[in-house]
Amino acid sequence: MNLQKIEAVSRDERIDEIGFGDLKLIQKPSDFCYGVDSVILSDFAARCCKRKPANIVDLGTGTGVIPLIMSHKTDASEIIGVEIQEESYRRAVRNAKLNHLEERVSFICSDVKDFSLWGEGCKGSIDMVVSNPPYFLSGGGIQNHKEPKTIARHETTADLNDFMRCAAYLLKPGGELFMVHRPSRLVDICSYARDNKLEPKEMCFVSPNKDAIPNIVLVHFVKHGGKELKLLPPLFVYDEQGNYTQQLLAAYRD
Repeated sequence: MNLQKIEAVSRDERIDEIGFGDLKLIQKPSDFCYGVDSVILSDFAARCCKRKPANIVDLGTGTGVIPLIMSHKTDASEIIGVEIQEESYRRAVRNAKLNHLEERVSFICSDVKDFSLWGEGCKGSIDMVVSNPPYFLSGGGIQNHKEPKTIARHETTADLNDFMRCAAYLLKPGGELFMVHRPSRLVDICSYARDNKLEPKEMCFVSPNKDAIPNIVLVHFVKHGGKELKLLPPLFVYDEQGNYTQQLLAAYRD
């Protein structure tokens, strides 16, 4: 590791290799570290998109792991991450610089629900939106006493409908939204999507293993799309020995 990379981190941070080429990510474990849901969402979006995206927006980007992965998996010339937490936003900017991706990957520090302010210049022009939004309703679930983790996991500011409204505002007609969420919110997800002219087209349920019920759902929407939903084969994260399945490992391949 060279001096530039050593100087990029503080004592409470670390640099992780994320498994996509030489890409690395600065993380602060006491705040929030990305999980497998970000990896499978990125793969789902890159694999299932109907058009090669020229531009991508990631809503609720955290420290920017999804934009980094999408820079590896797609040829998009512009990838923008939106993050409300200033410390996470600054770390995301540093991650783009660390990986020499400043010309392709950039970040905005703002609330998703304020899309008419920060997103005015992108209105109706984006090919793809991806999002790993907070899973829990405000006040729901077990809240962590550390604010960064609470904001990342709970709808403390923008709610699910705000994420849908933002995606619809940004996407061009025929543009695609890819979202990862919890099956327990599926009714809300589809209802808010249709309210915002985002039609669910493909859905994949994800389970920890073949004997467990799904705890994650991946959904592909198309702005102004036709009314037809296709259920994809389920994805299992671990095999009988507790190792990643070949399905999951495939997400790390180009």
